[in-house]
Amino acid sequence: KCSHCDKEFRFESKLNQQLQTHTGERPYQCGECGKRFIQLSHLKDHMRTHTGEKPYRCEECSRQFSRLSNLKVYVRTHTGDKPYRCEECAKQFNELATVKAHMRTHTGEKPYSCEGCSKQFSTRSTLKTHMRTHTGEKPYKCEECSKQFSLLSDLKRHMRTHTGEKPHRCEQCSKHFSRLCDLKTHVRTHTGGKPYRCEEC
Repeated sequence: KCSHCDKEFRFESKLNQQLQTHTGERPYQCGECGKRFIQLSHLKDHMRTHTGEKPYRCEECSRQFSRLSNLKVYVRTHTGDKPYRCEECAKQFNELATVKAHMRTHTGEKPYSCEGCSKQFSTRSTLKTHMRTHTGEKPYKCEECSKQFSLLSDLKRHMRTHTGEKPHRCEQCSKHFSRLCDLKTHVRTHTGGKPYRCEEC
């Protein structure tokens, strides 16, 4: 039994692992980057980020993964299995971490804070994306013209200037547009919508 939280374990090794989560002890250290881990298995998983080894393969599409847990989550994209349900709105997800992040849309919790401007975010990934506004990092590069972008969505939108793809279709006249904002502007020619009002007259 854990002396910190009263959790009970059948094996002493599991109890010791639990105790380390309370004490902060991380006895296993990566020889490459110095990062430390509670469990040896976690260190072994981490080492693959250095070696590039991906021993777990999807039987459907042969995509490979460095961790078995990542493969298990990925396989659900083929099966459509979504075992995690939001208790607020019943929306379903294929990953526990995703449903936890989704729950913050209901609670308003924003646990990730930018050190540059103190702006807060509900997910680590949105914070990471935001950080590029400070660093100027543009990791997504167009293979056609070498233009770089900070967001993958911006690169995908840009690629349409090369491919000519126009995925957004007007239901009134069947005209196609490469950008959703252009379609919305066009639709007003049918509806007569004028959303912008002059404050002077």
